[in-house]
Amino acid sequence: MRDPWFERTLILLCQHNDEGALGLIINRVGDVDLEEVIARLAEDHGDFGSLSDGSQKTWWGGPVGDGAGFVLFAGSVSTDEGWTVGSIAISPSVERLDNLIRSQQHFELALGYAGWGPGQLAQEVEEGSWIFVDVEPEIVFDTPMEERYEKALAQLGLTPDMVWMQPINE
Repeated sequence: MRDPWFERTLILLCQHNDEGALGLIINRVGDVDLEEVIARLAEDHGDFGSLSDGSQKTWWGGPVGDGAGFVLFAGSVSTDEGWTVGSIAISPSVERLDNLIRSQQHFELALGYAGWGPGQLAQEVEEGSWIFVDVEPEIVFDTPMEERYEKALAQLGLTPDMVWMQPINE
């Protein structure tokens, strides 16, 4: 997509229904340290667990709702709490974030998200703006950020220089 917000992005699609769609960009580092987010949350919610590695950055989840946070971890969550995509759990819960910190389970925190109105994502797919690949936890949690886009395309036997987005209806 030739849009500076989304060009060469890899988006984990969390929800897609008649009301719209929500996804998280998983290949862009945010400009906020996780430690800073935890300090802000502790002011509002009381004591929080502490990180063993204070250098962890958040992810830039997308241009919508920059105050919204989504924690991603291996596992599943109930539909009341968030979404499970394959074996990846996504939760907006502050309590879940605190529990993950205290248990020292690996997680990532995305701030912001990508959102589409009713029918908008389907229209963009029809126009040729998006390519879908299966979600791989290895890409989300173990692949360096700068290699994720290429690794996702490789699932389809593609390289970035092979991808040229042309609307289907042209």
